[in-house]
Amino acid sequence: MRVAVAGCCHGELDKIYETLALAERRGPGPVDLLLCCGDFQAVRNEADLRCMAVPPKYRHMQTFYRYYSGEKKAPVLTLFIGGNHEASNHLQELPYGGWVAPNIYYLGLAGVVKYRGVRIGGISGIFKSHDYRKGHFECPPYNSSTVRSIYHVRNIEVYKLKQLRQPIDIFLSHDWPRSIYHYGNKKQLLKTKSFFRQEVENNTLGSPAASELLEHLKPTYWFSAHLHVKFAALMQHQEKDKGQTAKTTRFLALDKCLPHRDFLQILEIEHDPSAPDCLEYDIEWLTILRATNDLINVTEHLWNMPENNGLHARWDYSATEEAMKEVLEKLNHDLKVPRNFSVTAACYDPSKPQTQMQLIHRISPQTTEFCAQLGITDINIRLQKSKAEHHLCGEDEEQDDVESNDSGEDRSEYNTDTSALSSINPDEIMLDEEEGEDSIVSAHSDMNTPSIEPSDQASDFSASFSDVRILPGSMIVSSDDTVDSTIDREGKLGGTVESGNGEDLSKVPLKRLSGEHEPEQRKKIKRRNQAIYAVVDDDDAA
Repeated sequence: MRVAVAGCCHGELDKIYETLALAERRGPGPVDLLLCCGDFQAVRNEADLRCMAVPPKYRHMQTFYRYYSGEKKAPVLTLFIGGNHEASNHLQELPYGGWVAPNIYYLGLAGVVKYRGVRIGGISGIFKSHDYRKGHFECPPYNSSTVRSIYHVRNIEVYKLKQLRQPIDIFLSHDWPRSIYHYGNKKQLLKTKSFFRQEVENNTLGSPAASELLEHLKPTYWFSAHLHVKFAALMQHQEKDKGQTAKTTRFLALDKCLPHRDFLQILEIEHDPSAPDCLEYDIEWLTILRATNDLINVTEHLWNMPENNGLHARWDYSATEEAMKEVLEKLNHDLKVPRNFSVTAACYDPSKPQTQMQLIHRISPQTTEFCAQLGITDINIRLQKSKAEHHLCGEDEEQDDVESNDSGEDRSEYNTDTSALSSINPDEIMLDEEEGEDSIVSAHSDMNTPSIEPSDQASDFSASFSDVRILPGSMIVSSDDTVDSTIDREGKLGGTVESGNGEDLSKVPLKRLSGEHEPEQRKKIKRRNQAIYAVVDDDDAA
């Protein structure tokens, strides 16, 4: 089947679907599935905008609300994970996943589903070590600290995913797995994004938690976004048992949705022709959710996951055949994801703006139904009870950020908060002028992945991920902006749209959706990504 992958969406659904439509007209057939790698921005109204961790001047309604209201419908089944610029209060309603609009499905804090027999997993958010070992304690209304910590990955989600034993075909994360840059064309990456050099050389760029999942899951494909650059890598895994065939992961990171950016990729993915043509729950994942239900933590106290160290009665929560049969019976042997989307908040009305809309911690009927059917706890109900009893949420709207590493408890096993090695990425939003909250930095790496030069196979692997360089009508820019846009990196005429197997989808030269190498002057920009939501950002305008 034909699968499209998008990088950071930033609420530009109309432009992404328009680009897909053009690719379908010039290609061999329709796209069956769209995967979005975070910063989706499912913003329904003005209250949702206030829950998005960006400076106020970057808060724009964009076009998602039209899909939420039913004015428009997604032309292709769309799956997405959360990033670090989201309507966090909306996504928090669906911790186990669910429909945010008709035909648009959120995978949850972490999740695994199936479509046409293809097993797709993902984890939302970005890694920050000082929040990694906390529970999911945040709830609306957020303060200046929790509006950021809400999207930080927690150890419980990684722990659940590490209980998986069956093969994963596709995995999504917002930030990159740490060390993945050693398995692709690192030289080209640093030429394009020179400000990554220090972190790459120190092996501190990316998420150590995602790297841990990559090593455990060994999916066939891994897709990411966040760093706003297209990058491909080929990772050959080492098998513990000599008799087993070593698995290979094809990694691809994509750019943000802007003109001249490589934000979209179309691939041919093998699927099961006999599998249902609908979105399905994954029985192994459901069984793990049920088994780990007692591990739910809604406090900000640091805690460790159970392990085989003599301190825990149970540390293996993987799904047994018997447990999976029990879950299947609870679902009446029906794994089809119900089309039970429901409107839970007022939709934005351009003619009646409501800037003072109240923030409410809502319980989603979808989550209530899912939890009742599976026999697990809705995290939000637990949070509301905890809030009523201990007033954990929303006490001080302006309270200072809480640094959990100041406590007397052990630090996270990942030390990634040393700002001395922080490199400024001018292509990212700065949430605070004084502190680079969203840079991903580290003093030391715990993953012990050797820094190797890319092999010829890895260096040439990016060619197998062809560029989608079609410019939809709504993204047409002036001729001044597109001079040389039909020249590729080798100086040849613009490339063609190709499938994952390298087949030519079009003989017509197409305009690029990616810029050339970022100019060195961009290092002087003090605030990251000065116009992330503009049609043409600063580097394109320059």
